[in-house]
Amino acid sequence: MNHLPELPAHASVVRLPDGTHVYADPTTLPPAYTGPQVTHQHIHQAAPDRTVQRIALGSGVGAGAVAAGVYFGPLLITALTAIAANIAFLAFLALVLGWGVHTVVKSIGGPSGAQAVKNVSKAAKASRRRRG
Repeated sequence: MNHLPELPAHASVVRLPDGTHVYADPTTLPPAYTGPQVTHQHIHQAAPDRTVQRIALGSGVGAGAVAAGVYFGPLLITALTAIAANIAFLAFLALVLGWGVHTVVKSIGGPSGAQAVKNVSKAAKASRRRRG
């Protein structure tokens, strides 16, 4: 069972200026009520990470420069992070390989290998003292 009122054939739903909706015959409404519907747009603030771009636009920099900053900024950070990770991995690899060579020379080389390790160690210490 439908308890809602039936919409008359000649009437339609009209939105009044105060925002309420009514059933009305559009031919009998005053002209103020039959105008075009107003679309309300809510414009929000930019995200907090766009501060630099907003300052750039405010100082007269073109939209192309701002778009490049938005695109290339994170790209640059990503590339630098990848380079730093590669360098860190290569440093770790050099450390492990150096430790491995040191251990193998010391254990397999016998007395001459142990002496070679001592000589390299002394040379490294002397070099550090000379530099600083």
